[in-house]
Amino acid sequence: MVLIFAPMETLRQQKVSRLIQKELAGIFLKVTPGFIPGKMVTVTQVRISPDLLEVKAYLSVFPSKDADEVLKMIRTKTPEIRLSLGNILKKNLRRIPNLSFFIDDSLDYAERIDELLK
Repeated sequence: MVLIFAPMETLRQQKVSRLIQKELAGIFLKVTPGFIPGKMVTVTQVRISPDLLEVKAYLSVFPSKDADEVLKMIRTKTPEIRLSLGNILKKNLRRIPNLSFFIDDSLDYAERIDELLK
């Protein structure tokens, strides 16, 4: 039997992930009302590669029925978001990582399970 373990995040990865999550949340708080009116975007989780150059940010969108549409708009604005992030983190990071955004549907999944159990 062969066991395969996923590598754990280093302390540095965890710190940078939390920092990026905090700053992305601030960026979305300021920028989102301008190009996505009536929607609330929350950064639920950030995962970063071991070389600190690739970031996967998971977003929760409220109301969730338009999540795919909002994700498309955010992906078109990724260079602007990365530039804003770079201006904030330029003293903390040598290179600003590339950003990839994904929808975090874990809350919707939990609601569906809760409804099924009722």
